[in-house]
Amino acid sequence: MKILVMGLPGSGKTTLAKELAKQLHAGYFNADEVRTQFNDWDFSEAGRIIQARRMSDLCTMALWDYEKEYAIADFVCPTDETRALFDAEYVVFMDTISEGRFEDTNKVFQRPDHVDFRITALGDVVTQSEQIIEHIDTMKGFQNQHPTGLMIGRFQPFHDGHKKLFETILEKQGQVMIMVRDTHGLDEKNPFDYNKIVEGIEEKLMEYKNKYIVVAAPNICGVYYGRDVGYVVEKINLDAATESISATNIRKEMKA
Repeated sequence: MKILVMGLPGSGKTTLAKELAKQLHAGYFNADEVRTQFNDWDFSEAGRIIQARRMSDLCTMALWDYEKEYAIADFVCPTDETRALFDAEYVVFMDTISEGRFEDTNKVFQRPDHVDFRITALGDVVTQSEQIIEHIDTMKGFQNQHPTGLMIGRFQPFHDGHKKLFETILEKQGQVMIMVRDTHGLDEKNPFDYNKIVEGIEEKLMEYKNKYIVVAAPNICGVYYGRDVGYVVEKINLDAATESISATNIRKEMKA
């Protein structure tokens, strides 16, 4: 992930970016250090565009050639054009000052319309970095190699009891695979096809859209394992009110 920490000179971006890079074990590129390396101090419009491309290329190199999960660019990136050229996947705006120490930069600086994380006051960079990382985690999609809970059911339909069970599994593991058994049409208890079930799941779990995936499965009627294989099979007991929710009653109400 390419992360841009941007803002006017003196806004605190370097202090934050270094701490964020430390916590993420990220590749880190400071604009002044890069300009020194390339002996390029052209701050014209064309020069700023070259610098944006250069910073983007360095971050991409860190991600691909050095197999970093994150690469952080610490630079002003003052215009909509330079930000588009850098093409960050996540933008932190140090919105802590209205003017910097360089008048030419103040004149060209365009406040971004949209950023992923805005900091409006200097503070504890350790805490601020932790907040950014937490926010990045919430934006990530489902990760195959992350700890995952498995939830198997017919979900005819997916109701509040299922949602409570999902939330309990999510708290334990961090993400959930919802496996929908293929029982559609077997009897009156299974009126909904796979697509209808998925619609119900998405409606109930709208706030958790990056924390689960839904997969179709055959009519699994047993879960078995031999020796310890690195996971547990656990029954989760919910509160009485949740346990009393009946899919049968819900289907009856839907027909009413």
